Amino acid sequence: MESMEKLTPSALNTKDLPWLILWDKEKCALCGRCTAVCPVQAIEPAVFRKRVVSVQPGLAEKPGHLYSIYHGIRQKTDPAHFCIGCGMCDFVCPNGAIQPVRNEEQDKLRFHLNSGGAPRRRGGRRNVPRSLLDEIKFIRISMLTDPALDAGRHEFELRTLLGRILPPEEILKVSRENGWIPPVREIYPLVVGSMSFGALSPNMWEGLQMGVAYLNEELGMPVRMATGEGGCPPRLLRSRFLKYVILQIASGYFGWDEIIRTLPEMKEDPCAIEIKYGQGAKPGDGGLLMWYKVNKLIAAIRGVPSGINLPSPPTHQTQYSIEESVAKMIQSMSMAWGFRVPVYPKISATSTALAVLNNLTRNPYASALAIDGEDGGTGAAYHVSMNSMGHPIASNIRDAYLTLVKLGKQNEIPLFAGGGIGKNGNLAANAAALIMLGASGVQVGKVLMQAAAGCVGSETDRCNICNIGLCPKGITSQDPRLYRRLDPEKVAERLVDVFVSFDTELKKIVAPLGRSTSLPIGMSDALGIADNHAARRLGISYVI
Repeated sequence: MESMEKLTPSALNTKDLPWLILWDKEKCALCGRCTAVCPVQAIEPAVFRKRVVSVQPGLAEKPGHLYSIYHGIRQKTDPAHFCIGCGMCDFVCPNGAIQPVRNEEQDKLRFHLNSGGAPRRRGGRRNVPRSLLDEIKFIRISMLTDPALDAGRHEFELRTLLGRILPPEEILKVSRENGWIPPVREIYPLVVGSMSFGALSPNMWEGLQMGVAYLNEELGMPVRMATGEGGCPPRLLRSRFLKYVILQIASGYFGWDEIIRTLPEMKEDPCAIEIKYGQGAKPGDGGLLMWYKVNKLIAAIRGVPSGINLPSPPTHQTQYSIEESVAKMIQSMSMAWGFRVPVYPKISATSTALAVLNNLTRNPYASALAIDGEDGGTGAAYHVSMNSMGHPIASNIRDAYLTLVKLGKQNEIPLFAGGGIGKNGNLAANAAALIMLGASGVQVGKVLMQAAAGCVGSETDRCNICNIGLCPKGITSQDPRLYRRLDPEKVAERLVDVFVSFDTELKKIVAPLGRSTSLPIGMSDALGIADNHAARRLGISYVI
């Protein structure tokens, strides 16, 4: 009766949990590694009491009871400590005695997580595995080339431009009136997306920066990395590697006091300034770095007290419209660097993206437009935002490009696409499809975390606790006990491998098209899809 009194509406058993821990008593060496490494403390050492019935020979005596005591591992059923399926226990177990297994009933825990009336947050992307980009085929093959050999035989480089590319007559006019020519950067079409110092661990961030520097200085690939909203470590701002960085400023303005103070001491200009107005995972909402991850280092760089939540306002508090942004924010950032650095906004994919683009076309200080689709995001987003809000990137980037075509400015304002690119493993094919739909380049975040650092999060909601600072691999944690598991040099090596393989695959796609000297931006006649409705929507061929 006492145990029944302890039952509450949130009481669970192991069958109610999304992941079950299978533990083998015979194989277990009781080393304690699994309980030590579990990021959410889903398992604990336990003492078990087992009853054994002993039957004595003969019928003179009644059967006796023997009790054996043994030690083992018990799974917790508290919703605050449910198993996330990361598999770290299996990874460190010397005997393979323990592993998480997905429960066949996956809906038991949903309402228990909303205790206190708070909607569920999680890190990672939405749980929809299907991607329209994966269904697009490349159907135009040049008859004057050998598709099997061209990519490896020809020496050609794939580059794109970041910056306002004005027609010659307009450049002369701007130059005469203002003594200024819009800055343009030649960069690689695959950009490391905005993942902030704070959202990522110090080791992960350093590994990405090391990999980007190696790609530029040893392999000659002008790869660029966006910082996210968290600012920059002071030593990076004062180093020559700043030219490989796109500094992001968002509605929280975190870290920008340090950036502005460092301006006179900068040895190099940054590649560009990205002003974030929205992101694909939570369109219309500001970012959030939860207090778990705001240690003294992050607080010092961002200029805030440590141990507090850092929400960004949904909108920039000093602006009320995109017109004001172009007139105020973009121009002021351009002035801060003497009009030497491209400045552009980043928005979430939405039906109003074309209104933003139309305003950008009328001002020569706006250098590009980055659009983040609904599949994007690696931070702390609400489930309802990721699963029910946003706009697909393929149709949004296509509409934006065709709008520029109507205005005769398709070669003037570069478009950069992001959001779920490569999430099913087809990174180069997805990027090529978006480029042929009109993008000048793509921004990629989580797929690089998975490839370069071994992120175990998945679209089926495995792990995905990036937001609470308990990342089992140390990728998104600010706890030194966790992020020391991650070797920055190994992250750099894997990042280089990813870019080299991407480069090879992209060339294998582009070379047969007969475009071995430039990116096929807007070359939609080379695309086909077996979905008639998608073909009409994107303006590409219907093939079946």
